[in-house]
Amino acid sequence: QVQLVESGGGLVQAGGSLRLSCAASGRTFSNSAMGWFRQAPGKEREFAAGINWSGITTYYADSVKGRFTISRDNAKNTVYLQMNSLKPEDTAVYYCAAGSALRTSRYEYNYWGQGTQVTVSS
Repeated sequence: QVQLVESGGGLVQAGGSLRLSCAASGRTFSNSAMGWFRQAPGKEREFAAGINWSGITTYYADSVKGRFTISRDNAKNTVYLQMNSLKPEDTAVYYCAAGSALRTSRYEYNYWGQGTQVTVSS
């Protein structure tokens, strides 16, 4: 079992930065792949970034590549999403999720946080 709590969302102007954190509890965090997903109003939840259990392998959606960076600290049971050069289209609720392997499909992740709102103003 893994429990996930996101933080760090907020309101930022276009071009600004935010850093999201996802604190995990449970004994299996260090063995879990982690993903950040986002869901805008009226849209499907989509993959943004993922990282494998060791932190060596990362993967990004084309829409965020070069602007977002995912990382993890297994000693702190925390995964991060550094978001730079934010755009209004990045506005969404951001969710972290834990799964057995790094995948882009939300259906491959077993545990989810409650989400944190990110709003980017133009």
